[in-house]
Amino acid sequence: MEVGICKQDMLQKKKNAVLVDGVILNGPIMDSKAGEKFVEEACKIIMEEVIQKANDVTEKVCEWRAPETLKKILDLEMRDTGESHQKLLQLCQDVIQYSVKTSHPRFFNQLYAGIDYYSLVARFITEALNPSVYTYEVSPVFLLVEETVIKKMIEFIGWEEGDGIFNPGGSVSNMYAMNLARYKFCPEIKEKGLSSLPRLVLFTSEECHYSMKKAASFLGIGTENVYFIKTDERGKMIPEELEKQVQRARKEGSAPFLVCATAGTTVLGAFDPLDEIADICEKHGLWLHVDASWGGSALISRKHCRLLHGIHRADSVAWNPHKMLLAGIQCCALLVKDNSGLLKKCYSAKAAYLFQQDKFYDVSYDTGDKSIQCSRRPDAFKFWLMWKALGTTGLEERVNRALALARYLVEEIKKREGFQLLLEPEYANVCFWYIPPSLRKMEDGPEFWQKLHEILQFSASQAFGLCSARSESHDEAVQF
Repeated sequence: MEVGICKQDMLQKKKNAVLVDGVILNGPIMDSKAGEKFVEEACKIIMEEVIQKANDVTEKVCEWRAPETLKKILDLEMRDTGESHQKLLQLCQDVIQYSVKTSHPRFFNQLYAGIDYYSLVARFITEALNPSVYTYEVSPVFLLVEETVIKKMIEFIGWEEGDGIFNPGGSVSNMYAMNLARYKFCPEIKEKGLSSLPRLVLFTSEECHYSMKKAASFLGIGTENVYFIKTDERGKMIPEELEKQVQRARKEGSAPFLVCATAGTTVLGAFDPLDEIADICEKHGLWLHVDASWGGSALISRKHCRLLHGIHRADSVAWNPHKMLLAGIQCCALLVKDNSGLLKKCYSAKAAYLFQQDKFYDVSYDTGDKSIQCSRRPDAFKFWLMWKALGTTGLEERVNRALALARYLVEEIKKREGFQLLLEPEYANVCFWYIPPSLRKMEDGPEFWQKLHEILQFSASQAFGLCSARSESHDEAVQF
């Protein structure tokens, strides 16, 4: 009864109110003033607790709590009625407090860390605008930005022309490339499916990213049809072994169609010999994809671009600027040498309600039909704004500094008792063992490595304790 009276009061106050099924259609969905105030106060928290504290070594990297404890602290339950803005602002504070601070100077992740303020502002803008990058009419600026960034990245690879698209992660870029290579090999698969195909086989190194197996599984190729090629002592694919496996596959009656080389492996930071691999691909008519998700940023550096010598011979390249270049997660591109529209031919579904061909502008800017997604984030924008701010020289300095820091760490490791360098790095990956005093006089053998493995497992489990301690108490533990 009270609800009915309340609605009557609202209707009387709003003379032209439109009521359908008990819902006032021409009333405000929410209180915009209160919403604006909430955004303003939340942004203040972000500024004070995240951005201004980003480089403060006296802050914690992570205030660790066990899952069940954290569930209680955060009050994750969603209820029938909404929470007050004050409660929501406190939740924002809690989320920040108990999250890992990836911009902290002592956050050491394998492949990314730090903060770029220009990229961050770009993300604020895109989150506020909430665009979807599929047609020019709904995302004109961001489509032009993506086109510009892709062209520039293609230049650094060394292609005269090409195509590309930004994807949600390097794993997805690798999947795109695998599917594109298969489509190029047998275009009829798009309509007829897998049933009429021979046994397809692809080749990649033992040190490749695990996304290769996932992509083979997802695409119906099968993980057993991924031939893992032996690597040398530095983790690089051995071209002679690749040649042997291609010939073996043909003798078995299989149909080789793809070689996935890696430029910057996840663990060792190895770069496969691209020129020699490209020779084999040309000889056997195989698509060459280079997973440069990690190592691609070396192309920006005149000093270190030699690591990717021969990449211009690839048919496709995956490159993640959100790693070494700090573009912010996620920022990942698949770049393709073909400029005949192969991406669109492979992925197009010709959705007539979106991709009409008789629009009032150049519909070649409607790039959504060359993506497996419909809604797609403008991930190129954060890279573009950062690039505009720093210039190519500034990006190059980031790459050179990262590799110089790696060299510094190597020299420090060599000076320290109990530290054993695994190999001299050629990229930013520095692999070493820490041998505790109790094992330093022990003979090298299975028992030694088993004990070392157990110690390292224990150390990893204690790492969160270090993260939770303030920097004053763990300087000695992390400072080389």
